[in-house]
Amino acid sequence: MANEKYTFICRDANSSVYTALEQYLLTNRKGQWRKLQSDSIRFNLMMGDRNKLPYTRIGQKPGLQQLVNYYRGSEVICKKAQMIRELKKYCVYQDIPLFPWLPPSYVIIPAHSTEIIHSTADEVNGCENFISMSKQQKDEREELLELIQSDDIWIAKSSAGSKGDDIMISNEVEELIQYIDNQKHAYIIQKYINNPFLLNHQRKFDIRCWILVDSMCSIYLFKDGVLRTSSEPYNPNNLTDLTSHLTNHCLQKQRSPNFGMYEDGNEMFYDQFNEYLTSCGKECFEHSILPQIKDIIVTCFKVIKERIDTTYLNYSSFQLFGFDFILDENFKVWLLEINGAPACAQKLLPNLIESLVATAIDPLFPPVNSSSYNISSSFENIDS
Repeated sequence: MANEKYTFICRDANSSVYTALEQYLLTNRKGQWRKLQSDSIRFNLMMGDRNKLPYTRIGQKPGLQQLVNYYRGSEVICKKAQMIRELKKYCVYQDIPLFPWLPPSYVIIPAHSTEIIHSTADEVNGCENFISMSKQQKDEREELLELIQSDDIWIAKSSAGSKGDDIMISNEVEELIQYIDNQKHAYIIQKYINNPFLLNHQRKFDIRCWILVDSMCSIYLFKDGVLRTSSEPYNPNNLTDLTSHLTNHCLQKQRSPNFGMYEDGNEMFYDQFNEYLTSCGKECFEHSILPQIKDIIVTCFKVIKERIDTTYLNYSSFQLFGFDFILDENFKVWLLEINGAPACAQKLLPNLIESLVATAIDPLFPPVNSSSYNISSSFENIDS
């Protein structure tokens, strides 16, 4: 249509978030946004596959403003081994203690692996000055073995793993290292948080938060989040029953006959969690837990902000992240991992998409008759 002002392409058909964003633009912004063929180079907005984004070819059309849905270089906090490297390195460079919200963590490279874990991303924003550490420098097994105590429990997680895959829990570090040496990819061995705060029926949970970084590198926290719950009681005496220890939906659904028994889809939302905290005589989520979460999020992006900044490039970026946390019995929040392409709970997805458009897309591509699209975003700026 002739009055369509903006164009977009979508190259990631597997993303539920960006599939929903595509439908939102075509439906709620009908007549203003038009979808082009995925190989088009004259677009305003690219919803790309984060592993295949042609960064060097974006922003090469004079006069054409372009926005892409990932930040180049953000993978350094979205892959487990690289995240541990980056956070540790930052503390060393700043001459500060290791972050207290990061469980003791060590990068382990399989004995016969040729995988290279860079401590800084190569060619980030066009820069080619990266540090490539030798395998001996990268592997931290000796440091780990010097520090272990007999009563410690540890968890091994693949840097390339997802959905609860390739995870092992043990109080024998040597057993975990032997397991990793038979794998193909880098792992981290992390001290297991063995005193979690538990829900009813003595069940574990983790907390998923959605964070949006806009084109100005401002950080926004989505006001709603979800607790992903276990179907089985927590049992620290049985480390092989992963349904007792891991809260990933895929693992719970596949392995536990009790999936969905306590919460629909093993999901508890913030308002429900607040009700539970009140029933336990605890402080509410907003007062005791959320401030810790915000501090951790802002600190993580402070570590990588210079690396992902697109100020001097000919295109802009935004990105949605998923931060996963665990809460211990002392109400201390610990960072577990960061997902650079998170899915979203279906109950929250419509509001998340509408808020994402209002916060990250509309400021660069204002809608016609903007008064008709006066949306109150559910993303809260937390770094101002």
